[in-house]
Amino acid sequence: MAMTDETWAASAASPSRAKSYFQIVTVAAVLAFVGLFAWSLQLSSAGQLRSGLAPDFTLTPFDGAPVRLSDLRGKVVVLNIWASWCVPCRDEAPILESTWRAYQDKGVVILGADYVDTEPAARAFIKEFDVTYPNGPDLGSNIYRLFRARGVPETYFIDQRGNIVNTVIGPITEPVMQSTLAQLLEPGR
Repeated sequence: MAMTDETWAASAASPSRAKSYFQIVTVAAVLAFVGLFAWSLQLSSAGQLRSGLAPDFTLTPFDGAPVRLSDLRGKVVVLNIWASWCVPCRDEAPILESTWRAYQDKGVVILGADYVDTEPAARAFIKEFDVTYPNGPDLGSNIYRLFRARGVPETYFIDQRGNIVNTVIGPITEPVMQSTLAQLLEPGR
């Protein structure tokens, strides 16, 4: 027996079909929620990268040529993930810049990855703090995700072999910056 539009509409509107449809949608929604919850727990348990080989990435500075992390082997790299809207980032900006000026000729590269920001706001921040080390947008939050960051600012110290040796969550301080760089630049390291 072929269903006409009228018989289909009548059968679809029946209370038992509506209840069945509601149950299917409810089960699907619950399963989706459980899946998302499990996925977020897995990400949380992984935490930030604190050691091991740093994931390779390319950062294209606002003003400059692209920089690939793996091309910087042999140098100490300080990766800072920041944003212009981040209040603690304002506290650390002068420390990062003064470190760059003092260490750029000693085999240290500082890279700034601007997270979830607008270019005009980021450029204004860079200008305000007279930042001269390479800074660029973290397009698609790629670097943020690779390092499993959880907020801004976060700073990663990467040794000459490309390994993460220290991770600082929150604003970097002068003593932590100096002691970590002294360790990384020790002769014979």
